Amino acid sequence: MQIYLDYSATTPTRPEAIAAMQVALKEQWGNPSSLHEWGQRAATVVEQGRIQVAKLIHAANPESIIFTAGGTEANNLAIMGVARLYTVPQHIIISQVEHSAISEPVRLLEKWGWEVTRLGVDSKGRVSPWDLKTALQDNTVLVSIIYGQSEIGTVQPIAELGNITQQHKALFHTDAVQAAGRLPIDVEKLSVDLLTLSSHKIYGPQGAGALYVRPGTELVPLLAGGGQEMGLRSGTQAVPVIAGFGVAAELASAELPGETPRLMKLRHRLFAQLANIPGLIPTGDLDHRLPHHVSFCVEHADGKKLSGKALVRQMNLAGIGISAGSACHSGKLSPSPVLLAMGYSESAALGGVRFTLGRDTTAADVDWAGMVFEQILQRLSF
Repeated sequence: MQIYLDYSATTPTRPEAIAAMQVALKEQWGNPSSLHEWGQRAATVVEQGRIQVAKLIHAANPESIIFTAGGTEANNLAIMGVARLYTVPQHIIISQVEHSAISEPVRLLEKWGWEVTRLGVDSKGRVSPWDLKTALQDNTVLVSIIYGQSEIGTVQPIAELGNITQQHKALFHTDAVQAAGRLPIDVEKLSVDLLTLSSHKIYGPQGAGALYVRPGTELVPLLAGGGQEMGLRSGTQAVPVIAGFGVAAELASAELPGETPRLMKLRHRLFAQLANIPGLIPTGDLDHRLPHHVSFCVEHADGKKLSGKALVRQMNLAGIGISAGSACHSGKLSPSPVLLAMGYSESAALGGVRFTLGRDTTAADVDWAGMVFEQILQRLSF
């Protein structure tokens, strides 16, 4: 019996997306920039995908969707695309719980002389709007706060943070890779100028992402070339993966009203099943949370026999896929920066684990995984 519970890492490509990709590969393989019939067939696929992705986040103008090779590139385009507007380093604000696709480009900007404020979070991983207000400066040009945190599941108060930033006349970006397709998003109502999406988090193919750019928002492209994607992402578009991304986005939008409450019910079920295990602490905000996300840390992890990584390995041996927040560098386990930022001890931050649920997850899967996980914890604790 195999059970996959790592949907925040990637999702299986759904059959409808695969079918669309196969058609594109066989019949719509032209260069979308070409004016002849073959090129225009491919261009139609790209524009259809753009419409489908735009509808997922209720973007009124499909041309506000810029296709990229994934969420990481979209995040880099948002951060560096704004930064390159300025010849003199300015001020940027992020949180302490950002994905590395945000924190690493910002670290690079810091080396180049940019001033960076990393907002702290509370014990549930939430950013305080008041902290953002007090951190804004005259030279703040960009604020980037993750929508839903992949490791702990916490959803940030994006609407409020965006309003504060907008009032300050700075740009606001959010990495919505984990939230899109799982929570309703309406960029016409949110005060967001830039928003990142990823195909393979919503049952589309890997290798495709998008950056929503609010009309009128200026960016400097990272790639020079043919000027594709409204001049912001040069390079011939990957027509088949865009076709799959578009179909996945359309179906995610249609299924969201039913799928989100179903996932929340399974999430509550797993939390309840593991609630009374000594030394196992739920992490993240249980109220403001991604619907598919369950996470814990082991209070007294030793970094060796009892650690997040060890639990992942043991669960894998039992045929169950989950993930851990701690990272292994040169054979040495390091504690999760996200859990450290939330105030957890170094030992607890070595013991973070994540179960993320998806379209194929059933109540029986959740019950079996919870039972196996409890047995493994008992065995490793003695």
